[in-house]
Amino acid sequence: MKIALIGYGKMGKTIEHLAITKGHEIVARIDFKDELTKTLLKKADVAIEFTQPESAAVNLIKCFDAGVPVVCGTTGWLKEFEAVVSKCKEHDAAFFYASNYSLGVNIFFEINKRLAGIMDNYPQYDVRISETHHTQKLDAPSGTAISLANDIFKNIERKKQWVCNAPSSKNDLLIEAKRIDPAPGTHVVQYISDVDTIEISHTAHSRIGFASGALIAAEWLVGKKGVYNMNDLLGFS
Repeated sequence: MKIALIGYGKMGKTIEHLAITKGHEIVARIDFKDELTKTLLKKADVAIEFTQPESAAVNLIKCFDAGVPVVCGTTGWLKEFEAVVSKCKEHDAAFFYASNYSLGVNIFFEINKRLAGIMDNYPQYDVRISETHHTQKLDAPSGTAISLANDIFKNIERKKQWVCNAPSSKNDLLIEAKRIDPAPGTHVVQYISDVDTIEISHTAHSRIGFASGALIAAEWLVGKKGVYNMNDLLGFS
């Protein structure tokens, strides 16, 4: 498989190492200072995009224009998500998005959904999320924390919106975002009452889990059309 890496930071280099180990070929490495052209993209069977929030949507649309399936792991740009999905459908292209590509995190998402469905019946428990990442992570809260929050909203009616670090209402879902080095990534969901606390958590030990999941998604996406996520890949309903 021929891969274009859009974003050649730590994650891009980790994906490159894993891809070469698996026998794939990196045909383009596009860093922030490089121009992303259709000519470069057309060399690839698939693109993997890990860049910055301000450039993600433009990069994805360029992939659609070039007819190249694209896997995106950039977070912090989701206000443009529906417009990007529309462009994907308009071009009959292939787009795979996840806020987190770790297998463990996606299992954690499923546990979070099921626990929230149970806890909707117990209003004496307040729910909150905390996340800790390294100081180079620019968006806060993390895309993973927002995904956790959105699944809680679907299952717990008393929570209406997330707020970062400063809740003002009992209907707010607090997300506490910490930036500490070194910290590959920890997410904790807590249900707290006067008498006890229920807690689920996920801690990443390295970037390899995220990079491996993105590469598996790229392998899976080739030859498909449409918009997909980790639930499609893993067979979760």
